[in-house]
Amino acid sequence: MRTNRVRAVAALAAATVTALLLAGCSGTGGAEPAAPADTSASDNGAFPVTIESALGDAVIPSAPKKIVTIGWGSADTAIALGTTPVGMEAATWGGDKDQYFPWTRDAIEKAGDPLPTTFNVYPEIDVESVLALAPDLILAPQSGITADQYATLSKIAPTVAYPGEPWRTSWDDQITIIGKALGKSDKAADLIDGINNELGDAKAAHPEFTGTSFAYVYAAEPGTLSLYQAGDPRVDLISGLGLTMDEAVAAVPITKGTFSSTVGLERADVLNDVDVVFTWFNDAANQKTIEAQPLFAQIPAVKRGSYVPSVDNQLGMASSMITPYSVPWALDRYIPQIEDAVAKVAK
Repeated sequence: MRTNRVRAVAALAAATVTALLLAGCSGTGGAEPAAPADTSASDNGAFPVTIESALGDAVIPSAPKKIVTIGWGSADTAIALGTTPVGMEAATWGGDKDQYFPWTRDAIEKAGDPLPTTFNVYPEIDVESVLALAPDLILAPQSGITADQYATLSKIAPTVAYPGEPWRTSWDDQITIIGKALGKSDKAADLIDGINNELGDAKAAHPEFTGTSFAYVYAAEPGTLSLYQAGDPRVDLISGLGLTMDEAVAAVPITKGTFSSTVGLERADVLNDVDVVFTWFNDAANQKTIEAQPLFAQIPAVKRGSYVPSVDNQLGMASSMITPYSVPWALDRYIPQIEDAVAKVAK
């Protein structure tokens, strides 16, 4: 009976999704997001296909029609490749009232497709909701799913996890993996080129960004300071605009099991030579609390105002992933703030 199957699969889901250590945050003149790709054909001979990951191999026998996405960014790429998910992780931080990111919702509505069912993944994946959707593919290449969760999900449908470490899949690898899984590798390559061209155009339009050093930090809890490193979408987005990650910051080793370097606020001096500091806060009250800390207030970029703090959770999320839809949405709002900060740096 189906009820027994639900119970059997759900019973395996004892482990919780790996918590995001630094959860939650990542114009060009109103650039329009790319329209969803043509779904009429896959790459010739694309299936069956096997996608390897750090947690196991996903064998996809034929072109998927009902996909579910977990983690950040995969839904956008699937939509841009012509397959709107039947289900996706709820956007609980930075989403709209219905828990969709606004740029994702816009793309789905533009395609004329129904909005996917959303489900929670914290403190554990809502396995029953995933099972009820009867997917033929689960995409989670930029996520923190555990080995136990992977085993559970793989009993429902072929599941594509991350190729290396949790939350450390580069944005272009993510698009490439999803393109292969959907039999749309050529179109995926076009999406990557389109994003690179968009960032390149923004960089060319702002020559003042080149030669400006930056750091993107997490400090939303009193006494904390962590440094996002290359490979994190927040950093890669800013680097794509022409700014350069500060050498001293880049030299700090990544903390094992995370996508950043945790140093503590007592090491705020590592930011002494940084031209522009980026960060995010949960809200204005959180920002006020953190900025009142003397060690934080003495950071040179904060003192001179070459500082880009974000309390807009939607912008924070848009700049925390690099997808065909998040990039134009983020740049329209982000670039004016970066312009203001760079203008305050003494050259």
